[in-house]
Amino acid sequence: MKKVFLLFLLISNILSAQDNDELFANANALYKDGKYQEAITIYEQLEKSNLVSTELYYNLGNCYYKLNNVAPTIYNYEKALQIAPLNKDARNNLVFAKRLSLDRIEEVPKSFLQKFNLDYISKLTYEGWAVVCIILSLLGTVLFLLYFLSLAPARKRLFFTSSMLSYIVLVISLFISFNQYYKKINTVEAIVYVAEVSVKNEPTKNADEAFIIHEGTKVLVLDKVDDWKKIQLLDGKIGWLKANEINLLNIF
Repeated sequence: MKKVFLLFLLISNILSAQDNDELFANANALYKDGKYQEAITIYEQLEKSNLVSTELYYNLGNCYYKLNNVAPTIYNYEKALQIAPLNKDARNNLVFAKRLSLDRIEEVPKSFLQKFNLDYISKLTYEGWAVVCIILSLLGTVLFLLYFLSLAPARKRLFFTSSMLSYIVLVISLFISFNQYYKKINTVEAIVYVAEVSVKNEPTKNADEAFIIHEGTKVLVLDKVDDWKKIQLLDGKIGWLKANEINLLNIF
């Protein structure tokens, strides 16, 4: 009986996967035919089923871009890059999408280490760095075995040195992987989803206005009080806005 149930479950999963693939293909066909809203409906149906992928969000971003919907365009390209930071198409399209936004916010100058982290380390997610760690551990083990089995002194020195270097890089990669993970779970970003927002100095309706931002602007969420969110812009400005005026980017 247990075997029959497992077989039934396996068949159900296969059929479900086929149905989802068919839905994705149908949405792609609708996009090619210029039926962007219909394609969005199917893509978002797949998203609600937790069938998320960088391709899904990239395609959603393309649909919203065609409809000139600034905030959802930027939002979906950003989510595509959260899953796959090396998605060049999403990164390139995001540059064009940001030109639709009214706000031109200059970032606070970054240090050398911050630039290095952004340009190189952050190109991989913590999952990607975890894969690097596995590869390095296997490589180090193989090199150490070759050192142990080799008879020639020159080869033993070469394999020993190489294995030690692999383990050193492994330790560094482990540190980066954990750092990327904690950065992901502790960094909350969002996209402004309303045409214009009056950001307040305090989390109250009658507080003084700190500044104004517009749809599509990316913000860092620092804190929350009731239905208010404390946000920070790339240029360092800080203020409060209503939670329903932004859409959180974080994927867990």
